[in-house]
Amino acid sequence: MARHGGGRGWYGKLVGAALGVTVLATGASVWTAQAGDASEAPPKATAPGSEAKPVDATIAHASEKGKRGVNITIDDGPDPRWTPEVLAVLREYGVKATFCMVGTQAQAHPDLVKEVVAAGHRLCDHSVSHNTGMDKQSQSYQSQQILDAERAITKASGGVRPMYYRAPGGAFTPYSRKLAASRGMRPLGWNVDSKDFERPGTDAIVATVERELPNGPTLLFHDAGGDRTQTVQALRRLLPELKEKGYSFGFPVH
Repeated sequence: MARHGGGRGWYGKLVGAALGVTVLATGASVWTAQAGDASEAPPKATAPGSEAKPVDATIAHASEKGKRGVNITIDDGPDPRWTPEVLAVLREYGVKATFCMVGTQAQAHPDLVKEVVAAGHRLCDHSVSHNTGMDKQSQSYQSQQILDAERAITKASGGVRPMYYRAPGGAFTPYSRKLAASRGMRPLGWNVDSKDFERPGTDAIVATVERELPNGPTLLFHDAGGDRTQTVQALRRLLPELKEKGYSFGFPVH
């Protein structure tokens, strides 16, 4: 998997901010997300005290929609400038997506986390500070990054837990996968890197997705980290195009 290490200077600022993330007590209430498909009501929080149900620790790539399914995944937000635009495009075409959120961003913008949930999308833990070298760090560091982000996202959402864990840059370890899975968060990979983070132009993003879609159903886009105009424009072209080709949009297997 691509590391996406270059051009992410903005995350250096988040590392310092991450130290200020409010760490909830270890014994804090655990909530359970109940996200369904586009026809169902938005996810709701269950009663406090319910335990997370462990899930498969293998990295998910497949779609719940089957062979002709496509999973739209949106990383690194929420962002007050770009997340609302991405949500508007998804709403326009009736598409549900999985938002992989950075803990510091979720804590800073709880209104957007709630908006994502209210629209019927699913949440994914993308660590506290997006350190793409997490796989070289200690298990205690990995645990802090995963669990503190889970708590921050759950609190920001109003009680809906993330259903997946995506390691920054794909920096999974056997330990991080097992830890996330024990918390009910399926490790989440991707098959198609749209390269939108590099801002190569809308045409290039669309062409990359069209070329690489045979590799698998899970597509990677971003709603933070800089100007995401090209991402929004690419989604506006790709979503109706993929529908016309007979694809359906769903969530990654959980």
